[in-house]
Amino acid sequence: MQSMKESAANVAASAKSGMEKTKATIQEKMERMAAHNPTEKEMATEKKQDRIQQAEQHKQEAREHNAAAKQAASHSSTATGQTGHHTGAHQMSAMPGHGSGAPAAQVTEGVVKSHPIGTNTGTAARPTTAQNTHVGGSNTASGYGTGGAYTG
Repeated sequence: MQSMKESAANVAASAKSGMEKTKATIQEKMERMAAHNPTEKEMATEKKQDRIQQAEQHKQEAREHNAAAKQAASHSSTATGQTGHHTGAHQMSAMPGHGSGAPAAQVTEGVVKSHPIGTNTGTAARPTTAQNTHVGGSNTASGYGTGGAYTG
């Protein structure tokens, strides 16, 4: 499973790199056409080469990151679901405190937690059903509504 994720992420990184290289080539052509002397044309070509090199570098960094993520995932759990090595204190996100590698709650793979539809978790007068203030005839002062009286 992780191998497929890594492959998909690598394909996406390659596609993004290709798009960046194409953009660099097109921008170079536009800059060369607008250039008034050979020096400006040479500068446009150098900028293109820098952009292509940067796109390639980003692709390689993404591939390294994807391989590291696959490696970390292969060490983080076993076939029995027991926790193994964690990613440690390596911060995976730019947001402080995010991406520390440890989930905030118990995680069961393949299970999505759900909540009942229509249950209002607030402290309103009718705690058993969700309230839509945009529906119904009783909220006519706000000017919102469906035009009919909802009797749900």
